[in-house]
Amino acid sequence: MEINEILVIAMFISFIAFLFTGIPVAYVLAGIGVIFGFIGYFSDIYLGTITGLDLNTLGLVVSRLFSLMENWVLVALPMFIFMGLMLDKSGVAERLMLSMQDLFGKVRGGLAITVTLIGILLAASTGIIGASVVLLGLLSLPAMMQQGYSKVLATGTICSAGTLGILLPPSIMLVIMADQLALSVGDLFMGAVFPGLILGGLYLAYIFTVSSLKPSMAPLPEGDLNLEWKIIKAVLKNILPPLFLILAVLGSIFAGICTPTEASGVGALGATVLAAYNKKLNFTVFKGVSLDAYRTTAYIFMIFIGATMFALVLRELGGDELIERGLTSLPFGPYGVLLAILFIVFLLGFLLDWIEITLIVLPLLAPVILNMDFDVNGYGVVDEPRVVWFVILVAITLQTSFLTPPVGFALFYLKGVCPPEVKLTDIYKGVVPFIILQLIGLAIVIAFPSLSTWLPALVYEN
Repeated sequence: MEINEILVIAMFISFIAFLFTGIPVAYVLAGIGVIFGFIGYFSDIYLGTITGLDLNTLGLVVSRLFSLMENWVLVALPMFIFMGLMLDKSGVAERLMLSMQDLFGKVRGGLAITVTLIGILLAASTGIIGASVVLLGLLSLPAMMQQGYSKVLATGTICSAGTLGILLPPSIMLVIMADQLALSVGDLFMGAVFPGLILGGLYLAYIFTVSSLKPSMAPLPEGDLNLEWKIIKAVLKNILPPLFLILAVLGSIFAGICTPTEASGVGALGATVLAAYNKKLNFTVFKGVSLDAYRTTAYIFMIFIGATMFALVLRELGGDELIERGLTSLPFGPYGVLLAILFIVFLLGFLLDWIEITLIVLPLLAPVILNMDFDVNGYGVVDEPRVVWFVILVAITLQTSFLTPPVGFALFYLKGVCPPEVKLTDIYKGVVPFIILQLIGLAIVIAFPSLSTWLPALVYEN
């Protein structure tokens, strides 16, 4: 093996090893990038090797960091984060959950259906998985337990519905993916709509089927089951504000009125107005949301900086070429390679957060797909339709990793707010059917790539 290949492999091994030390991942990425940059530099001087690393490499890091901070697209991150956190504090989801429980709670499986529908709305208005799972758990789990729902069905429904925020726009993950691969944020937002709705539809179909075949898992409430007009009015009253916000944000993007960055500002303002409308807005709430949004954004940008240093050194060593050669040499054909890549992403989801995977792994794997013969129709409108399709597949795969035992993040988000009688094993059992449904959804999008490119082409055709 050549010295560059040895250093690339050593970088990855060092990165994985240092993750288990408890050192913040941003420092691990930056530190390994600097260390291996100097290793390559001094090995060229004293050992006569040719790694291609010199002091100009570190100079390029500084240039990349300036470019990062000047990136207009990334302004959307703090705005969407603020929007999601403010909606969490506004009471919108709580009021909507209670009214929809009254509406759907009178039918079998109604509470689980309510959780899924609210999860879709939260995904389209917040995009923050931790907040969605915790909020759904706090609002719906006590009611489901009181009505006698199976703990397995209840916890599985909450976890799966809460993770839709990573896929459905305005997902902050899609914003970062678009930035890393020089894609249109609008293309990814629109490309994720149908796959996200397909997953939501699969969840609803499963809940309806299980509730019908095994009534004991989702019993009907006692008392009067007749639907009253005042309940419908309450649902309409509580659902219109968040729907208006979703239309204001996504509709302005789809209609070409606003860029995603500008729409993020509309969303942040709209969430603040909704909080004021529900009389939940005061200085303490605004300050708390602002500080939380600041901390989350700072955390993401620190990883941005570390990943930039790591990725630059890795590419200077030829790491992207090494990975591409390794994958294209697999004797599986294009779709076999695609499945191998998605499996790698799935496994990495056990060890890394989606941010590290998006910043480090995705830019290394996307060129492999770009150079392969996949028949993905961009309808003459979508730029790089194969990459848009691939990004949506990666997003679905990462959503699956949030649910996969034993270390799926959503499982522990929910466990933190569960009553003592709900065990972690109940949550593990509950998510298994939904993981299978997600894999089915992934297979559907693989088989029909136009699901991720037709809507962007339709919107941008004119």
